[in-house]
Amino acid sequence: MAVASLSLFPAQTITAITTISQFPENPKTLILQQCKSRKDLKQIHAHLIKSQLILNPSVTENLLESAAILVPNTMDYALSILRRIDEPDSSAYNVVIRGLTYKQSPQEAINLFKQMCENMVAPDEFTFSSVFKACSRLRRLVEGEQIHAQVVKRGFQSNEFVENTLIHMYANCGRIVVARRVFDGMPKKGVVAWNSMFAGYAKNSCWEEILNLFSKMRKLDIGFDEVTMISVLNACGRLANLELGGWISKYVEENEFKGKLTLVTSLLDMYAKCGQVETARRLFDQMERRDVVAWSAMISGYSQANRCKEALNLFHEMQKACVDPNEVTMVSVLYSCSVLGALETGKWVHFYIKKKRMKLTVTLGTALIDFYSKCGSVESSMEVFRKMPVKNVFSWTAIIQGLASNGKGERALEFFRLMRENNIEPNDVTFIGILSACSHAGLVDQGRTCFLSMSKDFGIERRIEHYGCMVDILGRAGLIEEAFQLIRNMPIKPNAVVWRTLLASCRAHKNVAIGEESFKQITELEPAHSGDYILLSYVYASVGRSQDALRVRYQMREIGIKKAPGCSLIEVEGAIHEFLSEDEVHFHSKEIYSAIEDMMKRITSAGYEPNFADARIDAEEEDKETSISHHSEKLAIAFGLIKTTPGATIRISKNLRVCTDCHNATKIVSKVYNREIIVRDRNRFHHFKEGSCSCNDYW
Repeated sequence: MAVASLSLFPAQTITAITTISQFPENPKTLILQQCKSRKDLKQIHAHLIKSQLILNPSVTENLLESAAILVPNTMDYALSILRRIDEPDSSAYNVVIRGLTYKQSPQEAINLFKQMCENMVAPDEFTFSSVFKACSRLRRLVEGEQIHAQVVKRGFQSNEFVENTLIHMYANCGRIVVARRVFDGMPKKGVVAWNSMFAGYAKNSCWEEILNLFSKMRKLDIGFDEVTMISVLNACGRLANLELGGWISKYVEENEFKGKLTLVTSLLDMYAKCGQVETARRLFDQMERRDVVAWSAMISGYSQANRCKEALNLFHEMQKACVDPNEVTMVSVLYSCSVLGALETGKWVHFYIKKKRMKLTVTLGTALIDFYSKCGSVESSMEVFRKMPVKNVFSWTAIIQGLASNGKGERALEFFRLMRENNIEPNDVTFIGILSACSHAGLVDQGRTCFLSMSKDFGIERRIEHYGCMVDILGRAGLIEEAFQLIRNMPIKPNAVVWRTLLASCRAHKNVAIGEESFKQITELEPAHSGDYILLSYVYASVGRSQDALRVRYQMREIGIKKAPGCSLIEVEGAIHEFLSEDEVHFHSKEIYSAIEDMMKRITSAGYEPNFADARIDAEEEDKETSISHHSEKLAIAFGLIKTTPGATIRISKNLRVCTDCHNATKIVSKVYNREIIVRDRNRFHHFKEGSCSCNDYW
């Protein structure tokens, strides 16, 4: 480093030096360890000038490191010191470039590198490493390639330190093939180089390539470390490769890695993603120390396995353990709340996010939109959407799907128009939401237009789900023949779901011939389930063919097909209550059945007539009325009526499609008790209010 000028001091007023009584001959420790603030920095800097130690290049470098990296909010001070060095060498530039990169100013780091080159200061391996990291963070491929050319020109292409950051840069810029070319061209590859390549593949979701590279690593008998295993376990979880994940688990145990928190957390996460939730929980319970990542991994594991009640229970334990959740935790908890319809718990999570001033990222905002939509609180989901500072295609798709499933078809199309005005390109999932919106709102012409627009205007290939939506649009509108021909002319083989959609339309529009053909096609593709038999029996019943309807029901019983038990969930005071049809195990059973009896009397007086076709198939004639009055959603509604304040909205989630009898009964309950009742079934939301439903009696 060139000798520094004695005028090396920013143009600032120097405060009196009061804290340093005796200055050491070698001030390195003082500068790097005891300098904690701008005031300390200025005091030490003044001493260096007074004692002329500032003329020592290594001392000036220590001062630069303290200002650029160690002391907060003093980057301007570091730059002013650098500017006042007569002829700074690469070491001085390296410290400041590294500080700018680490302190989230990568563009300034690249600018300083360019200035360094203009001043004819030769960069070294540390310069290249730092500036590649800056290019990586900004995804500046062009600058990265130009600096790569300098690396080759200056003979650093065989430097492992430089090439590791070069791999990161190319991988982060989406050029994973080039990153691999750099890796393969390295004459000597240490474990750090292998880990850089694993990290690059992970960044680009190339999970198979990680496992292939690890296999090669093992064949070459190259020792791997904790970082390697974490990358490979991540890939095992994504690919559900339990065999290799189990091998690493055994290796961890045999080689005494059990105390490594990050590694054990990765093992836990791998088991959870592979569906081995109990094994993951055992690992979790054995951990001596659990950080937020471990808690989040276990909560996420429960969520992914749809064991959402356990996910929320564990979240409550996390709160008792005084571990602050992060964004990953919140997304998993919100997903569990959305599945369970746990609005109050989810609202508390949203309050916590606001209270902790957590950034409303695209991921977190989209999770909130999805949660509120799936709890039937559309206005809240739109409020979150409006407040999101950044929105991507997934955010727009979530709000469109939420509006569609809640019967707000026109609003969903309006948001689609806004999406296009904001130059956000829709994807294939967006169109599923758009087509669903058209279906629920009876917008046939708009549905046809959107269906054609997919490939014509956006180049999106139609999937089976898009054809299913179009069949639903036509079927709901009574265009059964057109829907049937659409299925016949599909370029891809229709699945049972598509035929089942048509069968449901045949029931609503009393088309026996196509209904029978739909049922036949379903049974040829897969064993028909109870819902298919029930739908066909409804088709017959709708045209007065009661004997045929009974025949189908008895056929179902003879084959041994049982109707899946209805299960309804309701959240009251933050607790989730679960009800099965004719359930008597709930600790409030007596009170609930008393309320059911009163509710059925009141709605019968208001015009309710039971639909005995929805009774248990094995119920005797005299028991059918009791059977339908004890359906799970009726039990949940009765519980809601006695446990919530008068006038409060009742929210129910059901695992099956709402039956005709419960739909009719709930409409009258909403009027008699002056309650809004929101039911989310397997297909959609039903907003019952003042005796009518948002689905217009077709679902």
